[in-house]
Amino acid sequence: MYDTLIIGAGMSGLAAGIRLAHFGQRVAILERHYTIGGLNSFYRLRGRNYDVGLHALTNITPRGAKRGPLARLLRQLRFSWDDFEISPQNGSQIVFPDAKLSFSNEFELLRSEVARQFPSQADAFDKMVSQIVDYDDLTDEHQQLSAREVVSSYISEPLLVEMLFCPLMFYGSAREHDMDWGQFCIMFRSIFLEGLGRPFAGVRLILKLLVKRFRSLGGELKLRSGVKRIATDGSHVVAVELEGGETIEARRVLSSAGWCETMRLCDDGDPVTSRASGQLSFCEAIATLDVPPSAFDYHQTITFFNDSPEFHWTKPTGEICDVRSGVICSPDNFGYDRPLGEEGTMRVTVLADQQRWMGLDESDYRLAKHRWWDRIIESAVRFVPDFRSRVIDTDMFTPGTIVRYTGHDNGAVYGAPDKQLDGTTHLDNLFVCGTDQGFVGIIGAIISGISMANMHCLRD
Repeated sequence: MYDTLIIGAGMSGLAAGIRLAHFGQRVAILERHYTIGGLNSFYRLRGRNYDVGLHALTNITPRGAKRGPLARLLRQLRFSWDDFEISPQNGSQIVFPDAKLSFSNEFELLRSEVARQFPSQADAFDKMVSQIVDYDDLTDEHQQLSAREVVSSYISEPLLVEMLFCPLMFYGSAREHDMDWGQFCIMFRSIFLEGLGRPFAGVRLILKLLVKRFRSLGGELKLRSGVKRIATDGSHVVAVELEGGETIEARRVLSSAGWCETMRLCDDGDPVTSRASGQLSFCEAIATLDVPPSAFDYHQTITFFNDSPEFHWTKPTGEICDVRSGVICSPDNFGYDRPLGEEGTMRVTVLADQQRWMGLDESDYRLAKHRWWDRIIESAVRFVPDFRSRVIDTDMFTPGTIVRYTGHDNGAVYGAPDKQLDGTTHLDNLFVCGTDQGFVGIIGAIISGISMANMHCLRD
């Protein structure tokens, strides 16, 4: 009998496991895949290492900071700042046809950029920021308010509104067209007020640290152990049945599989399924270059781009990918304290239609990957130096890749639009953490695991 079973060895599941094992609980993490991390994993291809999901860590506050998600993470999991070897971004930008806003881990840069580009909006922007600073992450008091309505009540310039939404939606909105005001506040703070960073070794360093700590505390990690069924008795989970037939009993279950995905595992006949699955998925084209981007005078860490004054955040309807907007990230352009290698990397992410990608047969799928790699990169070089002559290797992931790594319906990177902030379900000992609890990104996912473990699994 385990104290807690955790479904999913992503960031939130691993963090919850560490937190519980610290307090002497007998904990097992069940992972369907042969590797850990979910979408935030890594792989090796043709002798090169690649991160699957990581562009940058958000919520990067300075070494020694006592407040903020990163400081809380380090404190609760008993890591030090130096363990994660985080280097700050060089600087990023939001680029629209008639305006550009630069930002860094110093908020004053964005503030001055807004005042320069939109001088009539400077005071209103400051008033909005003061409200964002005071927002409580774990309250649902304002969670369902339309962020577009709230932001537009402060800022009267439509272009500035669209530019602020672009990076926040790309990095954390499961809802089409809009965001909940609460989610907007969380993402604004994590990207603009705190900042972006990355370990030199990428996501593999974070995952290895988490797994090593979990196992050192006696936690059990069971790979290739997908859950087939959550067995219930009235309002209570009694056991978890694995796909191989093994049945495991536990006092409670914490699932990071997603809300709809977890509900379908329950065998109580009428699980809570009122939340709609998310619809927003991505394709990402990856280019390995023969030189780092700095060699052709590109130093931006991330460029969020949009090719019209209006930003469209919705599942593509005309084509299989939407290349009107996207995210261009160079993992080389952080302030590392060690020299880069001779090669470089550019990654370009755009919205994609999961159903159409998954409906392709194998030959059409491979052809579509080649065709859309070209089109995605072509869309990017409208906003950054044209690096196509420097490409020496390529790769690409599609919504099918996301489904394979995460199991999320529709390849929805950020899960369902409606979140369950307190992590509770219709069963008194089944809880959710991760994307559908409400915190996104790597730091957010880790904080979600910690928060739900503290709230529900350390109470008795």
